[in-house]
Amino acid sequence: MANTYTQIYIHLIFAIKSRGAAIHPSWANRLYSYIGTVITNKGCTPIQIGGMPDHIHILMGLNPSCAVSDLVKDIKLSSSAWIKDNHLIPCRFYWQEGYGCFSVSASVVQATKAYIANQPQHHLKKGLLDEYMEFLTRYDIDFDSKYIFTEPQ
Repeated sequence: MANTYTQIYIHLIFAIKSRGAAIHPSWANRLYSYIGTVITNKGCTPIQIGGMPDHIHILMGLNPSCAVSDLVKDIKLSSSAWIKDNHLIPCRFYWQEGYGCFSVSASVVQATKAYIANQPQHHLKKGLLDEYMEFLTRYDIDFDSKYIFTEPQ
């Protein structure tokens, strides 16, 4: 559309089913790169992707014609299939249902990139549940704790 300009940044967070630690550091960067390609193919712009063995963070520029729910579904389905097709873990891989999606202003894009890049150091002090609850609270999102990521089994 002519004369339409947008700049929409979002920070996605989602976890592995039962928060199992299935993303191995030896192939995590390949997974992040693959997810970046999925995002690009959907007309969006990956900015920073990272995480921990049990969850992932994605900072991206969102194309306004792209529904976040559809994009997350595509990322999860495609990346699960990629992990299976590359025989990266000996069992089935599943992402947990749901996700967190948080808007990010242009003024904090660099800080958010650094936050995602420094996940290992960050999680020495704070676990995923505390981190996630902090995001929900900071963004003033009503939630029912029974629907927050399930405990590892």
